[in-house]
Amino acid sequence: MIAHLGMYDRPETAEANDRFWALIRTHLGRGPDQLTRGADFWEVWKSPELLLSQTCGCPYRTRLYGEVELAGTPDYGLPGCPAGYYNSVFIARSADAGQPLSAFAGRRFAYNEGLSQSGWAAPMVHMHDRSILPGALVETGGHSLSAQAVAEDRADFAALDALTWELVKAHDGFAEGLTEIERTEPTPALPYITALGQNPQTLFAAIEAAIRGLDEDTRNLLHLKGLVQIAPSDYLAVPTPPGPVLTEQRIRAA
Repeated sequence: MIAHLGMYDRPETAEANDRFWALIRTHLGRGPDQLTRGADFWEVWKSPELLLSQTCGCPYRTRLYGEVELAGTPDYGLPGCPAGYYNSVFIARSADAGQPLSAFAGRRFAYNEGLSQSGWAAPMVHMHDRSILPGALVETGGHSLSAQAVAEDRADFAALDALTWELVKAHDGFAEGLTEIERTEPTPALPYITALGQNPQTLFAAIEAAIRGLDEDTRNLLHLKGLVQIAPSDYLAVPTPPGPVLTEQRIRAA
């Protein structure tokens, strides 16, 4: 069986995630001794051996729906978001503080990957609704890497999920050179998933009990406030914009 909590796993949160999984395993009464790390996310998500992982809303609605079960959505207590929801934060260099998002039309936009809800889908829908088109796309492979690309002037702005932005501000020195520009509308946050054939209700109960049982420092480090149930239909209702290839064509044609 596979247990994997890689979405917000970084050196500063790794031990906290280990404690979280240990409590989930205790309440569940089964599961691997240790979390899987370093594996390909898609291989984990599609594995019939998957006991627990966390995915993003965009991969879920575009490729994983019908192939996995939802086992609850964590509530991170993010500002301006209902329980179990999150949003994207547009960030830029501090020299651009106070600029409206419209000022970034025609400038370099860093994104983690084209199947990211918070790094691609939400910001692209947000910009499209405001007739804002970037001038170039810079794919980075990760939210923190997008923020770093902006800090190092390899891009002019980016969109990070709101929890990653909190982690970047807390743990990455380059965040001192960044500023928040604007936020998107909230959408359902990253759900916990399990393979078909597993019991999502049992997992939900174990995760919920584990969150309650964590010590305060660990809960705060992981930003965990609780667990909610969000229907698959709520994830499927979130709009999916054109991907990077079609967007680059629009940029070249503009």
